[in-house]
Formats: sequence, structure tokens, C-alpha cells
Amino acid sequence: MIFVTGATGLLGSHLVSRLLGTHEKVRALRRPGSDFRLLQKVISRNHAHPDQMFNQIEWVTGDILDYYSLEAALEKVHTVYHCAAIVSFEGSDNGRMLQNNILGTANMVNAALHMGVDAFCYVSSIAALGRATNGTKVTERTIWKNSDRNTVYAQSKHEAEKEVWRGIAEGLKAVIVNPSIILGAGNWDNGSAAIIRTVDNGLRFYTKGINGFVDVKDLTEVMILLVQKKLFGERFIVSAADVSYQKLFEWVAAGLNVEGPKIYANQVMSKIAWRLFVLRKLISGKQALITRETAKTAHSKHHYPTDKLISHTGFNFKPLQQSINEITAIYREENQ
Repeated sequence: MIFVTGATGLLGSHLVSRLLGTHEKVRALRRPGSDFRLLQKVISRNHAHPDQMFNQIEWVTGDILDYYSLEAALEKVHTVYHCAAIVSFEGSDNGRMLQNNILGTANMVNAALHMGVDAFCYVSSIAALGRATNGTKVTERTIWKNSDRNTVYAQSKHEAEKEVWRGIAEGLKAVIVNPSIILGAGNWDNGSAAIIRTVDNGLRFYTKGINGFVDVKDLTEVMILLVQKKLFGERFIVSAADVSYQKLFEWVAAGLNVEGPKIYANQVMSKIAWRLFVLRKLISGKQALITRETAKTAHSKHHYPTDKLISHTGFNFKPLQQSINEITAIYREENQ
């Protein structure tokens, strides 16, 4: 039995869909009132009989903040994929995010140790590695440094990752993946998938920052591969390519057959923009597309080599532009 947390999110939904294709028994954690629409969409795209596949999932109601619900959920489980996390750059979410990501991961580690699972894959983030000097490479050996350049989300993932390392020291057979920005067909109003809708709605501005990106399907393949190879006690950066936001927006625009952004937004313009979005949120209640932290990141240049992953697995990433073309094709189909 395989156990998955975060099964209704972007990564979790693609992972569950992929695992169902291997004929493994899949158990997933859900909260009361969980929204299954994204998971059902993903399964319908990848399986001939989606309803039948969805019904094969064994759901358990619980919460990663409730340790005792996790012990019961891990009964007869041999492999855990811990994908659940809160990802936010809104200051109002900081307390909830820190508790969920750190304490929730500590609970998962403790429950996995107590129940004697054979394998544990933790989805961390490249943010947990910290920020190198602008333009230099960040690797698995990069030492975390406390800095105001690290987001609260990064801090939460760094501290959560320490809980996994603690579990490894206590005998947990765990592998850690540090994905870059995950791209995939998801909820078009939230997360990285919102980039597609934003460009489609007429995004006019771009920045020259550089970041790493990876296709969600590639990430799921890597996670399964690392567990199969039993590469425990290790962490791996998972990133297909480092690409500028300008180039990414151009690819998205081309995939949607719309005009891409033409105006360069310098740092002064970005500072004005995030303040306007905060004001808009206060008035309308809509989520801010740009925050202080994302505005700052949009001008930074980050590079994340995957030499370690490739040397250990030989994995070949899908070209990022191909990923964008596939994602925008799904968006067009769903938003005709």
C-alpha cells in the first residue's frame, strides 16, 4: 500500500494518477470537505476509465497536524509520498504555513518511524536550500544562511526538511526532492498554473529574473524512480531548466496564440505593482497575484544544476517549451 498526502493538489493529483497506472494500491489523506475536482480532471486525462480509477483510491480522513490520525492511516503502508504543504507568499498565511509545513512534516516522520514504513519520499523545495549570491549556482551542498532574501515559505520548508533529516538519523529510509517551480495543468486561478490564465488575460509586463522550472509529470517520475532505486539519505534538486520569466511568458503566449508581454517592469514598477495588488485585495477580497516577496524574486537570477540527479538516475527531462505547449493545449481545451 502506498500513502500520499496532498493528493488533491497539483503535484499530489498527478502523482496519484501515475501510481494508479502502476496497479499499486493507493491510500490518500483527505480533510473533511476536500475538493476532488482537480484530481478527477487529472485522472480523466490519463486513464481510459477515470471513474473506475478514481474509485480505486482508498481515502482516509485526517490531518497531518493530527498525529494519531496518521498512525491509523499508515497501517499496512510500505511507501509514503509526503506532498502536502501550504505554499503562500501572503504575510497573513505565515503562521498557518509554518505550523502546517514544519509540525505536519514532523508528525509524518514520527508516524512513519513508528509504523515502520519501508520508504519515505519528502517533497521539499529549492527554496529550502537558501539563496546564493545573485547569478551563482545553488546545489544540494549549498549551506542555508539566514537572510531577509529567504521567504517565510523557504524558512518553513527548510525547517520541515530538518525534521526529515532527523528522521533519517533515527532510521527512516527517506529521500528528499527539492523541485524548482512546478508547472502543470492545475487550477488555473492558483499557483503556477495561474501564469497561463494571466498571460491569456493580457499580461503586459515582464521581468528579466531567472528561475528553475520543472514539469509536474517529470517530478512524479523522478520521485517514483528515487524510491525504486532506494536512494535514501539523499536530497536531489529536480529542475528541468533555468529560464527567464520573459522567455517563459513568451512560450506561454505562443502556446495560447496571444500577444505576449512587451513592457519591461523594473524594480520600481514592481514595488508599485505589489502595493496596488494588496490594495485590490483589501477592496475586492481577491488573492493578490503579486506580493512583496514575489515581486522581489521576479528580478533575481537563480540557477539550479541537476548533475547529482542525472548521475544517480540518468533521468532525461522533457524540454520545458514542450511542457508549456502541452499545458497550454489543455488550458485551451478547458477554456474554449
